[in-house]
Amino acid sequence: MTTRLVWMLLLTAAMICDAGAQQYVYPAKGQTPEKQKSDEAACYTWAVQQTGFDPAKPPPQQAAAKPPTTATGTTPGAGARGAARGAVVGEIISDDAGTGAAVGAVAARGQSRRQNAAAAGQAQQQQQAATQQQQASFAKARAACLEGRGYTVK
Repeated sequence: MTTRLVWMLLLTAAMICDAGAQQYVYPAKGQTPEKQKSDEAACYTWAVQQTGFDPAKPPPQQAAAKPPTTATGTTPGAGARGAARGAVVGEIISDDAGTGAAVGAVAARGQSRRQNAAAAGQAQQQQQAATQQQQASFAKARAACLEGRGYTVK
């Protein structure tokens, strides 16, 4: 769990660095600072229209549709299913269905928690990747507009 938290923090830090990445615009044809400001504003608006993404107003982080869980974070019925499996295995191996059921229930609940946490993490990563792709698309559109107006963009 700690390792996963560290990875999530690193991923978030990387996204912040990418989001803060700045394009440098050079007036290659001697445009005045006022003209450059005007052109940058027009290209910003054009890039928003082309991509449907506005970096000043990023879409809110959507909460992924979570599967129903109990207060302990397990999928309802996971313990009962695990107990049933454990009882069968316990009866076959050691003629002790009760112990097998207890072990199976605990194991199934633990597995359910891990699966639910992994699914939530994966959904968050997919959403972050989609946002990064939108940011890159916006930057590319803005650069194309500015280059078309005679600026060098890096």
